[in-house]
Amino acid sequence: MDKAEKSTWIKNPLKVWTGNQLGSTHSADGGIVVSGDRIVELVPQGATPTRNIHNTLDASGCVVMPGLINCHHHFYQTLTRAFPSALNKELFDWLVSLYPVWANLTEEAISISSELALTEMLLSGCTTAADHHYVFSDKTQNAIDRQVEAAEKVGMRVLLTRGSMSLGKDEGGLPPNEVVQTADKILQDSERLINAYHQQHAGAMVQIALAPCSPFSVTTDLMRDSASLARKHGVQLHTHLAETEDENAFCLDMFGLRPLDYLESVGWLSDDVWLAHGIHFNDQEIARLGKAKTAISHCPSSNMVLASGLCPAKDLQRAGSPVGLGVDGSASNDCSNLMQEVRQAFMLQRLKYGSSEFTHTDALHLGTKGGAELMRRTDIGELAVGKQADIAMFSLDEARFAGAGDPLAALVLCGAHRAEHVMVNGEWRVSHGELVSGDLTSLIEKQRAVAVALAS
Repeated sequence: MDKAEKSTWIKNPLKVWTGNQLGSTHSADGGIVVSGDRIVELVPQGATPTRNIHNTLDASGCVVMPGLINCHHHFYQTLTRAFPSALNKELFDWLVSLYPVWANLTEEAISISSELALTEMLLSGCTTAADHHYVFSDKTQNAIDRQVEAAEKVGMRVLLTRGSMSLGKDEGGLPPNEVVQTADKILQDSERLINAYHQQHAGAMVQIALAPCSPFSVTTDLMRDSASLARKHGVQLHTHLAETEDENAFCLDMFGLRPLDYLESVGWLSDDVWLAHGIHFNDQEIARLGKAKTAISHCPSSNMVLASGLCPAKDLQRAGSPVGLGVDGSASNDCSNLMQEVRQAFMLQRLKYGSSEFTHTDALHLGTKGGAELMRRTDIGELAVGKQADIAMFSLDEARFAGAGDPLAALVLCGAHRAEHVMVNGEWRVSHGELVSGDLTSLIEKQRAVAVALAS
């Protein structure tokens, strides 16, 4: 009997949150049935599945929810966490201190750091991750290829962006010249990667997007040409925008425009674009973003670490912009735990909107269906019949949850940080809090060795 014919019943969960609608309840208290790579049945409380079941998993001590979706990361930065020369700096100074280190990345370093970042996220209940890799040199020509290999090894869905920097320090940009590439080289490699790896079908495991790094590291021509190439192939566009007031000042000085006006001038104010951070927008700009359906990845921990500011998530959603969550680089977070990021978003957004205006389900929505909407995917981000079987399960058998009343709220308020079981595409990838395959101890040792070599 092949995989497509076998059914698994995730049975009698403590709580199911399907993620279909904010604050709603659904008839899946008896569990979820998976066959092949899809969810095929939601079982009401007290009922049994209507189909033959070949495997069962007792979920009586677990909260079951959609796999989390990470919308912005820099996998390679797991090699420079808590980096001494970058501590206690704001964005521009922080970048200047780290660019020379990242210029020495090798493809081995990218392979190991990508595998480590993906594994760390998987253990936190994350099943889909976007990465923004923009540091290329003669030693890292095949960086994205190495990331594809790492994702296949870990077993996670990925949206890998071919980042770029073409505006070096000598031309008024921020990055050093050794990590800057020509536009022709960037565009040729971007098209190669799309043709080699981008999957357009439902259930896609690997997708590619194009991602010039930021207004202060690429030329205007590259922004326009990247948009044209992306639309030729039907892939998304991504960049950093409105992260700091320094960026506002840079854009006004360099282009005579605020960041969003610049974005619109190069043809990027569109529903096939998502932006990392999105902090420093005024009310008029938020309305324009919403009208265009341009999406935002909220990165709460990074924004706090670098003192960048606070993303107006609910204002953006009300205007019409999809909003998801990103852990951001592990040099500005400094971890890759998306469940932790849900809690950070919950607390940070409450500071802006008040305790009754931003709930635990609001935060969970950002980490699940909000991320799926940002990625323009209708096959992930919720538990429903026909959706991909990407499922995260969290046990409440820890001291931090003792005495908790509402199991779902407890995940956010009490600080869940490690999943008990994780399924991606119908395959168990985490079981009882441990990787089903892969040697985590060996991976950590390799990561440490590469990090030491990079810093020396």
